Amino acid sequence: MMADSFCRDCNKLTEVVFDHSAGDTICSECGLVLEAHSIDKTSEWRTFSNGSSDHDPVRVGGPLNPLLTDGGLSTVIVKPTAGSTQFLSGSLGKWQTRSSNPDRNLIQAFTYISAMSDRLGLVTTIKDRANEIYKKVEDQKPLRGRNLAAIVAACLYIACRQENKPRTVKEFCSVANGTTKKEIGRAKEFIVKHLEAELGQSIEMGTIHASDYLRRFGSYLGMTNQAVKAAQEAVQKSEELDIRRSPISLAAAAIYIITQLSTDPKLLKEISVVTRVAEGTIKNSYRDLYPHLSRIIPDWFANAEDIKSLPF
Repeated sequence: MMADSFCRDCNKLTEVVFDHSAGDTICSECGLVLEAHSIDKTSEWRTFSNGSSDHDPVRVGGPLNPLLTDGGLSTVIVKPTAGSTQFLSGSLGKWQTRSSNPDRNLIQAFTYISAMSDRLGLVTTIKDRANEIYKKVEDQKPLRGRNLAAIVAACLYIACRQENKPRTVKEFCSVANGTTKKEIGRAKEFIVKHLEAELGQSIEMGTIHASDYLRRFGSYLGMTNQAVKAAQEAVQKSEELDIRRSPISLAAAAIYIITQLSTDPKLLKEISVVTRVAEGTIKNSYRDLYPHLSRIIPDWFANAEDIKSLPF
């Protein structure tokens, strides 16, 4: 969907595109995300009737879930509230209480995955893949007594890697009810082990690159599109060097370097909060990159004199 809006990067009124799948409003000229995770409140007038003469535009009922035994369309009889009829409080309610739902654990896990995805702003494709991963492991019945939060976080972590939209383990810790990095790491190894045993082959999760994080972190820090591009080029060139730092640490260091060369420098504390990388780690990564700054920083963004003015 196209519309006009003011872009602070282009500094003018430009045509924007609304990405319904991600809920993002994007400038069509520079690609800056002007608004993220917005909710589409417009009406959805779609007809799901079979007959051509039926003009009823109403859609009712929840979507089918092929991962559940009944497709997720089972009926639940709720307990009557005070003052309401007691008609359903007899045999029907007792029968439902006594009957066991084979998908009860799955529904609980899927609800947890959905809530965690929403808090992290993950797209539907990642959530659906995490559901599939959980279902495959749950079918082997090895999850009894395990930390559900860690298992769900690990499923989402693997799904993000497979969809080439990696998130850090610390980000999952922030939404997993106090679950630690160690617990999520163990859960990930446990899930990968069972998936590989089921499939009879190794699980591909994709390689993490520092540039994978920069667009998102840059948006959180209010960096310009040009600064984000410069940081992406810097980390891509740094991969050719023998610098033994994690991708997330290199991304944080690149953001610090590029913003110091821009008109809107960011403090180490600001970058640390957004990236969840300790200030000391960012400093050490910066020192590792310092001897190579003239090689990795694009010349269209900063000249040699500006680069030399950066402190060690």
